[in-house]
Amino acid sequence: MFLSMWFISFIFHEMAFGLFSIFLPLYVTTYLGGGLIDFGVMMVLARLMTMPSSFFWGYLCDKTGKYRAFILLSLSALTLFFFLFTLTKTIAFLTLLYVLIGVFHVAHEPPKNVLIAESRPRSEWERGFALYWALTELGWLSGLLLGFTLSSYGFSNTSMLLLCSFLHMIGFITSIVFIEDPVLIFERRLARIERTIGFIYQGYLLASKVLDGIAIKGLTKNISRGDNLSVFCLGVVLFSLATSSLFTPLPIFFSQNLSLPSNIIFAIFFFNSLGGFFGYLIAGNLLEHMEDKLFIKGTTLARGFLCPVFSFMILLPLTYRLLFSPVVLIIMGIAYGLFRVSTISLSMELIPEGRAGIYNTLIDFGAAFGCFIGPFLAAHFGFPYLFITSSLLFILSFAAFKRFAI
Repeated sequence: MFLSMWFISFIFHEMAFGLFSIFLPLYVTTYLGGGLIDFGVMMVLARLMTMPSSFFWGYLCDKTGKYRAFILLSLSALTLFFFLFTLTKTIAFLTLLYVLIGVFHVAHEPPKNVLIAESRPRSEWERGFALYWALTELGWLSGLLLGFTLSSYGFSNTSMLLLCSFLHMIGFITSIVFIEDPVLIFERRLARIERTIGFIYQGYLLASKVLDGIAIKGLTKNISRGDNLSVFCLGVVLFSLATSSLFTPLPIFFSQNLSLPSNIIFAIFFFNSLGGFFGYLIAGNLLEHMEDKLFIKGTTLARGFLCPVFSFMILLPLTYRLLFSPVVLIIMGIAYGLFRVSTISLSMELIPEGRAGIYNTLIDFGAAFGCFIGPFLAAHFGFPYLFITSSLLFILSFAAFKRFAI
């Protein structure tokens, strides 16, 4: 397998979605005349459909062992749907296409995760995922720069959507050249065997201490919580819910409440992605030597404390808005990069074969509700209530991960 070269396919994919991530909410609310609720409904419908789709694609790719085929299916479908986006004139048709994009977008996620995990031993999973996301984050950054440049020079909406379609076509072609299926599925099975042996060994120590009459309070606590997959899943869902609630309407907050033009909004979110890029680099260098749990708890709590800061930006002059917005977003981006690498590495160890799509399903489950909750709170109660709610959700996620023992 061309270990590094096949990442190129997803760099082009992320370029398209980096551009599309800011373009879409502004397009719905500005050019199609929709509101926050319209945008929220569209997002939640797409997310609800991606949940069963992610599990379905993950099951199929593990069952068939044809990981490359599902990546090609995903990229080719996205090429078509972005082209069809240029024909949309109504929110209803746009919503239908966006739901289809969501369904086929997640088709490449489970096989991509498996390809990374099977290309290296368990001790290097964090580095592998960090490398992948650092490179693809450069693609996302490039997409935001494209959006800034094209909007600054007055390019049409159609030209931006055609560019997204073209980028996916390039990703499809490079996938044909560079991606190959793994010969054997070995590393995930080995990681689960090692974890099971570790659990049995802890049980043996516990039994020995019981027979010897030694206090076992701490060890019992560690065993009873060591493989609490449900707590881990709850933490991931809450984190995704908080993230989606905050970021789904955030471009509209910058546009309507802070009165910033679209090219400046692209530039601000560039710093969020830049933070994500640095977060992936940090994760790749540090996670092999430190516990994943430390990064998961710390990054979750940091994002919770940063959410209310957005409320105060409304009170600041324009110069300070432009100064503080990138600073907050770049810190949030670093936290997200560390969190993502830590949790996906753990999920590949905890989740059994044949269920590779569960992690993405958890993310989509939280995001589905967040896509509606965020715009709903912003539309009916105001953005300050949204920021406080997102902060509380991050803190609840922190509480869940605090109970999870690795």
